[in-house]
Amino acid sequence: MVDPINNRSYQPTDWLPTTKKELDLRGWDTLDVILFSGDAYIDHPSFGTAVIGRLLESQGLRVAIVPQPNWRDDLRDFKKLGTPRLFFAVTAGVMDSMINHYTANKRLRSQDAYTPDGRADMRPDRAVTVYSRILKELYPDIPVVIGGVEASLRRVTHYDYWDDKLHKSILTDAKADLLIYGMGELPLKQLIREIHSGKSIQKINDIPQTAFLCTEAPENPFNEEISLFSHEECAKDKLKQAKNFRVVEEQSNRLRAARILQKVDGRTLVVNPPYPPMGEEEIDASFDLPYTRLPHPKYKGKHIPAYEMIKFSVNLHRGCFGGCAFCTISAHQGKFIASRSKQSILDEVEKITQMPDFKGYISDLGGPSANMYRMQGKDLSICEKCKKPSCIFPKVCFNLNTDHSDLIEIYRAVDALPGIKKSFIGSGIRYDMLLQESNDEKTNESYRTYLGELIRNHVSGRLKVAPEHTSDDTLKIMRKPSFGYFDRFKQIFDEVNKKHSLNQQLIPYFISSHPGCREEDMAELAVITKKLNFKLEQIQDFTPSPMTLATEIYYTGYHPYTLQPVYTAKTKEEKNEQRQFFFWYDPKQRQSVIKRLKRIGRPDLIKKLYSKDIL
Repeated sequence: MVDPINNRSYQPTDWLPTTKKELDLRGWDTLDVILFSGDAYIDHPSFGTAVIGRLLESQGLRVAIVPQPNWRDDLRDFKKLGTPRLFFAVTAGVMDSMINHYTANKRLRSQDAYTPDGRADMRPDRAVTVYSRILKELYPDIPVVIGGVEASLRRVTHYDYWDDKLHKSILTDAKADLLIYGMGELPLKQLIREIHSGKSIQKINDIPQTAFLCTEAPENPFNEEISLFSHEECAKDKLKQAKNFRVVEEQSNRLRAARILQKVDGRTLVVNPPYPPMGEEEIDASFDLPYTRLPHPKYKGKHIPAYEMIKFSVNLHRGCFGGCAFCTISAHQGKFIASRSKQSILDEVEKITQMPDFKGYISDLGGPSANMYRMQGKDLSICEKCKKPSCIFPKVCFNLNTDHSDLIEIYRAVDALPGIKKSFIGSGIRYDMLLQESNDEKTNESYRTYLGELIRNHVSGRLKVAPEHTSDDTLKIMRKPSFGYFDRFKQIFDEVNKKHSLNQQLIPYFISSHPGCREEDMAELAVITKKLNFKLEQIQDFTPSPMTLATEIYYTGYHPYTLQPVYTAKTKEEKNEQRQFFFWYDPKQRQSVIKRLKRIGRPDLIKKLYSKDIL
C-alpha cells in the first residue's frame, strides 16, 4: 500500500494491530485496551472506531482493534488477543446495528456499507449487547466499556421498534461496567487519567458523559440532579415514558445539565451530564491524529462502500442545532457546534490531494448540517439558561450567530489549494437559516454570498436538501420549517442556474408515515411536488430509532411536550397507503391512488394529478 503523503510503502504497523501476528511485528506481548467493533477497520477520522483507537494510542496505550468478530463459532476472535490490562471497549460501529440491518418495514437489508464488499451478515443484531455479553462471559473480571451510536441512544429506558416494546438501559442487557455516550474523546481521556491514578472502573462515577448502574447512587459531583420515572413505571404507563423523554432531551440540550437517575431492576441507572462542547484545539487534536486514511491491508482488493463515499470528504464540525424530531444527531453529538480551525481543515485537504487516486475533487466539505460551521450563541450566558431542542425552530433564535462568512472563507481557501479542481457540498444544508432576515446586515449579506457561492461553485450536478414534507401540521411536529421556505429556495436555485447557464438539479428528501402525517397530507404532497415538476427519488418511510421525539410519539401516542395525542400510521397497510403517493406518476400506482383519494374524500385532487383523458 502506498502512503498518500510521501509515496512510500505502508507497513502493517502503520495501522493499529488486529491480529496476534501484528502484535508480534510491534514487539508487543501485552495490550492495554482491546476494541471490538461492528464495522470494518478503516483508519480514517470519519469512522469512530479509528478515532477512539488513535485517541487511546495518543494517551500512550497499547491498543488493538478486533473488527467484525465472528460471534457464531467457537469465539476465537474474542480470545485471539488475550486480555487487556485496562479494559475491553465495544462499539457497534458508525451505525446502529438494527437500522443497519433492517428497513422501515423490518425487512433485512441486502447490503452493509461498512463491511467489505457490502456483505450483510458480518455483524449481529444488537451488536453492542452481543459483543459485551460474550466478553463478560469469557472474562468476567475484565471491565467492559461500551460506546458509539448504538449504546449512546440506548442509555435510558427506550422504545425498541424491532421488538415493539420498551427496553431497559442497554447497560442492563450488555452487562457492561461503563457507558460513554456521545462523542467519546473527552470522557475517554478522563477515564484513562482516573485509571492511572489507581481507581478501578467500577468505582469511577464522576466522569461527565458516562452512565453506569449501581445499587445506590453515589454522591452527586455535579450541580443538579433529576429523577426519571422508573423503567417499570414506564412499562405500565406510556404517558410517563413520554414525560421522561422530555426531561432527557432537555438535559441533553443544556450547556450545564443535571445528572439523571432512573430506577431499573432494583438498581439505579446514573447518567452524568455531558461535557461542554469541544474547543477548537480539542477537536483539531482529534482530527490531526496519525490516521493512514485507508482501510486496513486485510481488506486489500475489497470494496467498502462507506469508505468509497467519504474518502475524499472533509468534516468541518460536529453537532447540530436543528433539533429535527426524527433525527438522532443532537442526542449523540449534541446541539452545540464544535468547529475545527481553518488550518486543520486545510491540512487535511492537502493530505487528500497527495492520495494517488485523487482526481482533484473534494466530495464534501460538510458536517451533520453543512452550513453550521462556527455558529453559536452571541451571548453564551443566555445559552446557559436555554434547554430548547432547536436554535432555528420555530424561528432562528435572536441570540444565534448565523453569519456564514467563516464558512465561505473555508470554501474559497480550499478551492485555492494546489491540486484542487473543485470542492462540493454533499451534506444537507439548512436553507431556512439563509432565508430568514437577520437584524445584522453583514449576516444578511453573508446569506446572499453563501447562496451564490454554493449554487455556482459547489454543486456536483445535484444538490440535496430536506424539506421532508409539505404539510405545515406535519412539519411542525417534525420541527422543520414551512414548505414555503423550500419553494423560495428553489426559486433562488433556479434563478442562479439560469443566470450562469448551469444545468443542476435540486434533490429534495421526503418522509412518509411520520407522526402527525395523515393520508390526506401525503395526497397534498403529491399535488404540490407535481406542480414543482418533481418525480421524487429520495424518499423513505419513518423508521423509529431510539431517543428521538418522533419515536416517543410513535410509541406512546402522546407529544412529550404537550402531552396531547398525536396520530401515527403504524400498520403495514397504513404505511403503504401513505407511501404510494410518492409514486403517483407510476402507471402501476395510478388506479390505487385514485381509489384512495375517493375513499378519503379528496376526489378534487384526482384532476390535479391526472389529466381528464386518463380518467
